[in-house]
Amino acid sequence: TECVSGCMCPDGLVLDGSGGCISKDQCPCVHGGQFYKPGETIKVDCNTCTCDKRQWKCTDNPCKGTCTVYGNGHYMSFDGENFDFLGDCDYILAQDFCPNNMDAGTFRIVIQNNACGKSLSICSLKITLIFESSEIRLLEGRIQEIATHPAAEKNYKVDLRGGYIVIETTQGMIFMWDQKTTVIVHVAPYFQAICGLCGDFDGRSKNDFTTRGQSMEMSIQEFGNSWKITSTCSNVNMTDLCADQPFKTVLGQKHCSIIKSSVFEACHSKVNPIPYYESCVSDFCGCDSVGDCECFCTSVAAYSRSCSRAGVCIDWRTPAICPVFCDYYN
Repeated sequence: TECVSGCMCPDGLVLDGSGGCISKDQCPCVHGGQFYKPGETIKVDCNTCTCDKRQWKCTDNPCKGTCTVYGNGHYMSFDGENFDFLGDCDYILAQDFCPNNMDAGTFRIVIQNNACGKSLSICSLKITLIFESSEIRLLEGRIQEIATHPAAEKNYKVDLRGGYIVIETTQGMIFMWDQKTTVIVHVAPYFQAICGLCGDFDGRSKNDFTTRGQSMEMSIQEFGNSWKITSTCSNVNMTDLCADQPFKTVLGQKHCSIIKSSVFEACHSKVNPIPYYESCVSDFCGCDSVGDCECFCTSVAAYSRSCSRAGVCIDWRTPAICPVFCDYYN
């Protein structure tokens, strides 16, 4: 054959992408769009992964469960199930006072949505945390602690980290609230009996829609309504907030496209951006005014947090896009 121009490596070696030749076992591993040399390690959730002959070899530690609620009733369960549920009642978000718990329960988290004036959008949450010997009420940044058994030892601590109110129990439950519409609940891997809107944390997402009566429910509305604290308040059906607002829909799609853009490209293969993008557009339509970007920021931040848990950290905030005044909080 005729000569072919170009760069070739001697037999047994391959191009390294920058003009050099290396042996195959020196090829890098890829994660989140970045290259790592053999022997380099990364953290993914609670496990450590080491690059070895182009393959990641990871530890197999059981990780804590994370449930997230954000924006206009968007949920991600402990087992990773995404769904939307909106209601006007008090609902049990998560608890270990469950029928299948052989031990005494230690916590219950109850949330109530507060609408923005006459709009269909949620502006804030009213939250109650019930422990063995105390109760904490959170509303509009205020923390009210009530001791139900004054003589009992307190099994939790309250902290303020950045813009988040953080409550941590000695049993291994961590509750975080951004003082708006985002709530994050972490539970230790040894919590086996969890129930509520956050699901059951058994590693299987298919049975997350288990009602308070321990039956499997196909309808998300019926599943959500079963976790009402009182049966007297009415059931609410979800509505499409963008149906009659084409202008807001287009504007929302423009703003929310950052989730699908090159800014988050490194995360797209790790966490599906579509549910977060759709939540973002829906919430944008529910905002009172077009200039109110709080709805948009909440959804983008939720996707960013999921990326971080998958080991991909995205620096997406700018002075023009959802700035956070860290200097003030520090």
